[in-house]
Amino acid sequence: MATPSPLHALFPGFEHRTVDVGGGVEIAATVGGSGPPMLLLHGHPQTRAIWHQVAPRLAERHTLVIPDLRGYGDSSKPAGTEPLIYSKRTMARDQVALMAHLGFERFDVMAHDRGARVAHRLAMDHPAAVRRLVLLDVAPTLAMYEQTGEAFARAYWHWFFLIQPAPLPERLIEADPGAYVLEVMGRRSAGLAPFDPRALAEYQRGVAQPGAAHGLCEDYRASAGIDLKHDHEDRDAGRMLGMPLLVLWGEQGVVHRCFHPLAEWRRVAAHVEGHPLPCGHYIAEEAPEVLLERVTPFFSREIA
Repeated sequence: MATPSPLHALFPGFEHRTVDVGGGVEIAATVGGSGPPMLLLHGHPQTRAIWHQVAPRLAERHTLVIPDLRGYGDSSKPAGTEPLIYSKRTMARDQVALMAHLGFERFDVMAHDRGARVAHRLAMDHPAAVRRLVLLDVAPTLAMYEQTGEAFARAYWHWFFLIQPAPLPERLIEADPGAYVLEVMGRRSAGLAPFDPRALAEYQRGVAQPGAAHGLCEDYRASAGIDLKHDHEDRDAGRMLGMPLLVLWGEQGVVHRCFHPLAEWRRVAAHVEGHPLPCGHYIAEEAPEVLLERVTPFFSREIA
């Protein structure tokens, strides 16, 4: 019997919808609040549940759309190994189609980890759609691969495990998906202490679904392949993000230790500000109040 989702308990008063975004793909999303639209994107190996602590406050000022990325949670998990299936370009199109279906052609975006890589591509490919952008605990994908060293490779071991040819990593994850979630998340600086048990159960439920392990792996395989090609094309053409961009990262995390996030984002965006926060990787769950303090003024500014 399938394990029931705790999403209703994590997002009281929100609606849960499934939207056909084309190509046989459905995106599951939680929607609620009032005001200008905001898209919230999660990372690996998590689901939309990462936003449960900040969503109530954000919903006081914004209409929130909180989806599971393709390959994750309750969204579709397409089979196959063709690189474009899980490219960030394709995953970004999912989100543009989702927002358009809900009546939103232009919106703010806040995204963490893998979701931030989707958001980067969304903002690059669909600049008219994104008003303001917040990216959490990432440097640009191309910069991270080009600057990979021993410390980063040891800490982000899953980057290099997940890109191994199918079906080896899929089989290993499927052997014990709950343990995989605990290992990936529990090895970070804060351990498992920051996570609501209901949210942790939701992450484990998501990875245990049929096709989820393949979706996770294909997401990373795309980032080590077709996504880098797209990023190189942007760099070679001199394309830059033009909307206001706020980057925040955990001062106890690997991105802070191994890269210079603000400097790297300034190489690909024209209007960037940012700084580290007193936490590790999972900012929305480790430091939700601090995150809200930083992003509320940013999203409240008037822009053209």
